[in-house]
Amino acid sequence: LLFPVSNLCGKCRPRDTDLLQPSLNFLYWSLHQTTPCSQQRAVAVLLSNVSLLELLQKVLECTWLWSPPSRPACLSSEDALLCSGWLLVASLLLYQHRYNTEVHQTLSVDLAEVLNAVIFRNKKPILLLVSIMQFLRAVLRQNFSSSLLVIVGQNTAPSATQSQPSPLQDTALHPLAMQQVFSLVVSLQNLLVHKDLLLSQAVVACLETLVEYLYVKNQDVALHVASQPWHRFLLFTLLSGGQKSFLQPEVLRLMTLFVRYQSSNIISQKEISQIVQEAAEANLAELPEATSCALHLFLCQV
Repeated sequence: LLFPVSNLCGKCRPRDTDLLQPSLNFLYWSLHQTTPCSQQRAVAVLLSNVSLLELLQKVLECTWLWSPPSRPACLSSEDALLCSGWLLVASLLLYQHRYNTEVHQTLSVDLAEVLNAVIFRNKKPILLLVSIMQFLRAVLRQNFSSSLLVIVGQNTAPSATQSQPSPLQDTALHPLAMQQVFSLVVSLQNLLVHKDLLLSQAVVACLETLVEYLYVKNQDVALHVASQPWHRFLLFTLLSGGQKSFLQPEVLRLMTLFVRYQSSNIISQKEISQIVQEAAEANLAELPEATSCALHLFLCQV
């Protein structure tokens, strides 16, 4: 089925949402819900289809074109297609790297547009934001060096409008700039305050990947980002309201991040003790899977 469905996609236009959206979902499902052996063949089939990749290029570009001032509250068919496109491209990046699959056609993405989509949001639906963040995680994990992807709109020099230019850091973090990094971190923090489960999972995962990327590029910058005092206020915000337990997946994963990068000004021995105490008193068998996994990672890190 991969052959006819991928060929069908290649013959479509981005406006053919009723046909394209379920087709792209099928391709995405085929990559994720199959055996490793079949997965490698599926990646090869999709990456050898030049028409499909050209269609995906057009779909990604529509993200910046289909942005009316007032979007509907529910997910439109156009936004649903964009979600499917970004998720499929993120998966292709992941598996192409894993299997070192031959690439017959590259995709081009404007890094500034991707960052601005997360930083400024512009009333984009949550699911579309999550999909774009999945893509951003994929390129960060591959150090912006995928043979499938060409990054345009890269940072080449500090902006003249920056109040405190940092050319050395910008060179080390290329293609990111320090100003972009801090804007992205602040935006991710703000998105966490929404306390939407799906969004929170994506935001924490993106923040984890970003700090890992920074640590490889420049350890001082990574530690500086991880120790921003605003993180502590963010934790208090997440713990406010009805559920004050530390045993929330996004809280545990944030705590793990701060322990990993030794941000003692964000998480103290007192908070660590509280988490261990709550875990000791909880019925571990009844914890949701996401919480159990997050708690396991936290305890291993401690």
